[in-house]
Amino acid sequence: MEQRISVITLGVADLERARRFYESGLGWRRSGDNPSVAFYQVGGAVFALWSRASLAEDACVRDTGGFGGVTLAQNVGSKAAVDRVLDEAVAAGARLLKPAGDTFWGGYSGYFADPDGHPWEVAWNPFWQLDDEGRITLPG
Repeated sequence: MEQRISVITLGVADLERARRFYESGLGWRRSGDNPSVAFYQVGGAVFALWSRASLAEDACVRDTGGFGGVTLAQNVGSKAAVDRVLDEAVAAGARLLKPAGDTFWGGYSGYFADPDGHPWEVAWNPFWQLDDEGRITLPG
């Protein structure tokens, strides 16, 4: 298997509410006009929003509604950018989970939860390089 992720799909309780959060609140642009799933181009990958029940059924898993042990993250170019993105997310309706602060690993990060409770980390990592399009290059 290639070391690559092509699509990340979040199961959401209310697709329209989730679309409003990501589109109107965070300014993301949807690709296509599918009424049952929302797709967003994110660099070389796709981010999707789909009914939580439909996603669980498709994956043949039982949805217990709890934390799934997964977080999403966006790396940005500075501490100030971390603060700005967290503020934008909260203004759009996100819940602040952890205010931004210095980390044990030498960076700076904080967390918010989208309207369905999916945790997002916003981080500045001084050890990783970001290109002009926000793609990460890992050292070594």
